[in-house]
Amino acid sequence: MKYGHSVPRIPLPRTRGAKLTALAAVVVVLAAAAVVWTTSDPAPSAVKTQEATLDLPETPGSPEVVKIDTTMYVPERTPAPAVLLAHGFGGDKNSVATEARELADKGFVVLAWSARGFGRSTGKIALNDPDREVADARKLIDHLATRPEVLSENGDPKVAASGASYGGALSLLLAGTDKRVDAIAPVITYNDLAQGLFPNAASATAPAATTPAAGAFTADGVFKKSWAGIFFSAGSGAAQSGSPANDAPEAGDETSESGAAQGAGAAGAAAQSLPLGGPNGQRPPSGPADPCGRFTADVCQAYTELATTGKASPRTIDLLRRVSPASVTDKITVPTLLVQGESDTLFGLDQSDATARQIAAAGGKVRTIWYTGGHDGGKPGQKLRATIADFLKFSLTGQGTDPGTGFSYDIQGTLRANGAPSVRTVTAPAYPGATGDATERRRFTLEGPAQPVVRPAGGNPAAVSGIPGLNGAVASSSRLSGLFTVDPPGQAAQFTTRPLDAQTIVAGSSTVRLQVSADPVVNSSGAAPQKEAVLFAKLYDVNSEGVRALPANAVAPFRVSGLPADGSPVEVTVTLPGIVRPLEAGHTLRLVVGTTDQSFATPVEPAVFRVGLADGGQLGVPVVHGTSVGVGAPTAQLLGIAGTLLAGIAITVIAAFRRRRAHDVDESLAKTPLVIEGLRKAYAGGFVAVKDLSFRVEPGQVLGLLGPNGAGKTTTLRMLMGLITPTAGTIRVFGHLIAPGAPVLSRIGSFVEGSGFLPHLSGKENLELYWASTGRPRDKAHFAEALEIAGLGDAVNRRVRTYSQGMRQRLAIAQAMLGLPELMVLDEPTNGLDPPQIHQMREVLQRYAATGRTVVVSSHLLAEVEQTCTHVVVMHRGMLVASGEVGELAASSGEATFRVDKPAEAAEALRKVGGVSGVDVDGELVHADLDGLARAEAVAALVRAGVAVEQAGPRRRLEDAFLQLVGEDSKGE
Repeated sequence: MKYGHSVPRIPLPRTRGAKLTALAAVVVVLAAAAVVWTTSDPAPSAVKTQEATLDLPETPGSPEVVKIDTTMYVPERTPAPAVLLAHGFGGDKNSVATEARELADKGFVVLAWSARGFGRSTGKIALNDPDREVADARKLIDHLATRPEVLSENGDPKVAASGASYGGALSLLLAGTDKRVDAIAPVITYNDLAQGLFPNAASATAPAATTPAAGAFTADGVFKKSWAGIFFSAGSGAAQSGSPANDAPEAGDETSESGAAQGAGAAGAAAQSLPLGGPNGQRPPSGPADPCGRFTADVCQAYTELATTGKASPRTIDLLRRVSPASVTDKITVPTLLVQGESDTLFGLDQSDATARQIAAAGGKVRTIWYTGGHDGGKPGQKLRATIADFLKFSLTGQGTDPGTGFSYDIQGTLRANGAPSVRTVTAPAYPGATGDATERRRFTLEGPAQPVVRPAGGNPAAVSGIPGLNGAVASSSRLSGLFTVDPPGQAAQFTTRPLDAQTIVAGSSTVRLQVSADPVVNSSGAAPQKEAVLFAKLYDVNSEGVRALPANAVAPFRVSGLPADGSPVEVTVTLPGIVRPLEAGHTLRLVVGTTDQSFATPVEPAVFRVGLADGGQLGVPVVHGTSVGVGAPTAQLLGIAGTLLAGIAITVIAAFRRRRAHDVDESLAKTPLVIEGLRKAYAGGFVAVKDLSFRVEPGQVLGLLGPNGAGKTTTLRMLMGLITPTAGTIRVFGHLIAPGAPVLSRIGSFVEGSGFLPHLSGKENLELYWASTGRPRDKAHFAEALEIAGLGDAVNRRVRTYSQGMRQRLAIAQAMLGLPELMVLDEPTNGLDPPQIHQMREVLQRYAATGRTVVVSSHLLAEVEQTCTHVVVMHRGMLVASGEVGELAASSGEATFRVDKPAEAAEALRKVGGVSGVDVDGELVHADLDGLARAEAVAALVRAGVAVEQAGPRRRLEDAFLQLVGEDSKGE
């Protein structure tokens, strides 16, 4: 056995708005720095690890051995008390590495190991058999007693045991068989494996115990086939976590950048919680295929019996009870911390409740914690793991605060805006009925007549109450939860209370007394009266709108035997699943008793039963009074709050300033779509994108904003849309001063620098989503007109990720036209369009403006602007160089056109006139640049040359005027 081991000058803000913004930024940065400083990661861990493989006897006294793979985590200071940390079913020693290191960081020597049949350990899985897995754990204590790193007294090591699920049961079994164990902290585990996998929640009498989740459970239960199948599969697959992988939500959780609560694992644990193996869920076989996997023959035989018959023989029940903690809890007297999950359809709160009663009755000191997680909802979060460590520290060393025998439970409230659930913890000084007074039970009266319920042939279709291991994820989604709480019509009886007068917090298992009878009539399917009924009870929380929720997706299966053939009823008390649920005033409770559930083995014979209320329909609901406890003073959070408040004050000042700007209205311009005066935009480093720009747009105009690349067109449009703030100057739309968030922006339809469509939605869905976000009525959107303009045809129903650039451009234009805005602003709208679509777009814009609306278009296609726009503004290097009607601007270029009878002779005559250049023949037309020469003198020269002039006038070509205004050098910009 061997172990291995010159500073640049920063420009300051000059305007009032910039200074306020800079102030807010400084406040936020300082607050963030304080939070980061207080929440920075601690120093690297000084924990060391030692790997070892131990040879242990197959059974006590056996010459055969099994090899157990171990890792010992050694803290910085030794000797130290030790913790045996067992993994969950389907996992191995690596599954608990995080928890092991945390405990070692707190000063414990931690020994983690892979149980028989898991990880690299050999042997067969015997489900914590006292002569196998439990005997292995006793040998591990022997091993710890020899280690110098472990604190001991006269050869007796100071040692505690802990683990989750399968590992938690092992810690209980070990404490009941080895007096050297000084404390235990089992998590989300079982008391009686027979009751856990083969539950029967019905009894002829009410529960004798007075604890919160005590049940009137009896033998001959209903097989929990889904969970059992998952765990049997884990016995053949590669190692996984063996218990929930993600942390459950806790009181005081901070939120991450994504918005989810740190540690909120109820939704995220999901598939990771399932103890399945490897990438494909299987462990590569090392020998011949074996339907028993890595289980012992006895365990395999018991599972086969349950899975094929749905019934358990006395031999199977004896096996399950032999490996259950219930077989030894009367011998456990060491300090015990029981941690059980409130979101757990495998091992419910009743299992922890029974263990607490039994250990307390044996004289043990028991503290109980119910937390938000479980096999469906996530493992203990960091705060709860710290509580477990503090309990072990006090129990082994006496250091810290005595944890006592108190009881606490978590209450999940509504979801926060970021999607994380709100959680608060309620504490009571003792566990009611075990270490304290009996549990209070409030009585609510259920109403409803006895009802027939049908069990279909084959038990199909079956009710769906949830998916084992995924219920936490399902419950966090209102859409999904409705899909997984389905009760097929005719299969269930329903009984409802009156609306609650005040809030009631359910903390434990409710009970109800029912009458069940067989239908004495043989129906048309040939179904004869059945001697026993298998039924499933669920308690829904129904809000005032009739929306129901099934807390923790929990179901109580029960079997009622000995039903008289004459239809006489049999009365039973049914213990409903243990839950923690705040029931709000105005809500009702609805008890549903059905004949099927897809997670359980249901008899296949068709049958009809009658289910009614007994004992006046009284529903006993457990209530545990306590004190709501908050978290300790969180320095980082307080600093963050302080920083946020300061930032909020700065932002409020800025918002007030902007609101004042937003309400700045010039009534004389109320009917003028756009007026820009003295507009300027400067950036850091001295670059000025727009300088002293002023122009005006009247109703009905189609204005083209022209200029070479870098002229400032897009910057101007971004300021117009409130996307960036001008350095100086004003922009008014219908008299309202433009500022970010100004209400008048809702009167503008725009397409500026990309559209930002959601690629997974269709074009039509994107348009509908955009319009819905505006909050305006759907009938005001004019979808039909917009889609006709877009010209996408059937492609509008395809996902946007399949669109070409041209298709995206057309969809963006359609979005800008939704609602037929009074002013529409389009940045390069013809990019990506083919010639027919450009022609269509030209007609659309002209028709749009003819209704009295106004369009502003930026473009580099001069010919299109000339044919589409009525007016034009020419920009160059951020400044206005010309504006006016397109025709006037085009005519200002100095070129003339002559229609003549002899084009060639006319061209030759014009070339001889001084100052005339650029003579060009185009059919009967001759074009020339007169360069200031009067057209009359040019006509006279043509007549003298014997050329007949039929028509003379200016040559209207916008491109020439544009180049004349901005210069030839603009071509290269």
